[in-house]
Amino acid sequence: MKFGCLGIQVSCRLYVVQAVFNMSLHSPVLKVLPVHSFFDQPVHFKVTGLMPKQTVELHSQLTDDKGIIFQAWAIYSADINGEIDLETCPSIGGSFKGTQAMGLLTSMRSVVPHHKLLKKDASTPIFVDVELIGNGQVLGKETLERRFMADGVRKIPLENDEIIGTLFLPPGPGPFPAILDIPHLGGALTELRASLLANKGYVVMALAYHGYQDLPKVLRKLDLEYLEEAVAFLRAHPKVKGPGIGILSISKGGDLALAMSAFLPGISATVSINGCNAATAFPIHYKGMVIPPLNIDTGKIILRKDGLLDPRDGVPDPMLEENRNSVIPIERASCHFLFVAAEDDRNWNSLLFSEQAAQRLQDHGKDNYELVRYPKAGHFLDVPYMPHCPSSFHPVAGAVVAFGGEPKAHAEAQVDLWKRVQQFFRRHLNNDHSKWKAML
Repeated sequence: MKFGCLGIQVSCRLYVVQAVFNMSLHSPVLKVLPVHSFFDQPVHFKVTGLMPKQTVELHSQLTDDKGIIFQAWAIYSADINGEIDLETCPSIGGSFKGTQAMGLLTSMRSVVPHHKLLKKDASTPIFVDVELIGNGQVLGKETLERRFMADGVRKIPLENDEIIGTLFLPPGPGPFPAILDIPHLGGALTELRASLLANKGYVVMALAYHGYQDLPKVLRKLDLEYLEEAVAFLRAHPKVKGPGIGILSISKGGDLALAMSAFLPGISATVSINGCNAATAFPIHYKGMVIPPLNIDTGKIILRKDGLLDPRDGVPDPMLEENRNSVIPIERASCHFLFVAAEDDRNWNSLLFSEQAAQRLQDHGKDNYELVRYPKAGHFLDVPYMPHCPSSFHPVAGAVVAFGGEPKAHAEAQVDLWKRVQQFFRRHLNNDHSKWKAML
């Protein structure tokens, strides 16, 4: 009996030692690399030290410049080694499912419905908190710093009577190719794309044309001379390499970019992302000429069951006889065009508009364009890893509207488009980017 009791004591001690040993083997570690990165760069999420097949959650959260919280979460099951690698491991529930290496960022949604992430000042980073949760307890935590401006990039506010916006200058003497960045209607001044492109070796002006400082909040018309001043400013800048500049535009900025390309000298390459081939929202004036806007057909705007407006067909076909005076005569342009169309764009039929723009050039014997289509992507094709915005307030409709897009396809489109935009500008802005290619 004594030997038996001793055996039980030894067995108990061994059990305790084994339990402690198992605990030391399974100490969860959340790894996110790099912790400091640029917003357009991917990061690697990995968890080690879990029990085989252990189920845990990963949560991400940030706060934008309006104080609105964005969140995402996903459920994962560890492999037989007790590890989770988001590049290969699928989420089995939460904000997204399946294998999405950057899903914790691209699938973020605002806690306030229908809110697009707002970041006004590109000189400061966005911080993203990531937590590993198991059995209701925080097992690990990391904070990501997502930067927009590389060291040495200069940010210069432009606040004079001629031009209002922000100029970003790469480090070094230059000269560098230049890009004019024109935002969507309601965007006022958006610095993020401009700052990230400056990191690649471009002089970039983020231009405001309404709703910023003394600029009108509601535009009744736009004088192309204002945009002409911006082009002239960039071309004359001592750090800018000629002979022409590039234009990067999205949404309403697209028809402004096409009008600039058609009527203004000194433009070599124009990107229109989900833009229109005709004037929209307000007329465009230039030296006595007026391009009238398309008249919105409110009868074709749909009220969905979820309460959102679907305005896709509210902007009529520009090529109908009664609308042709609104079409931008891009055949006048000598630049190269990149037309980008998201096929699930609910703001308007950007695929139709892009195809018509390409056809117009063809009809005039020109092949100076590329047309890229993104199935299942929505209207706001932004920089990589920007959270998808499926709905938001529309400044023209005066209501919350659907912008479309399937989250995973939209996120993939943003990554692909960012590469294409840089390749397009490298080809057509006479750019030697040998020292910048490693940063792409």
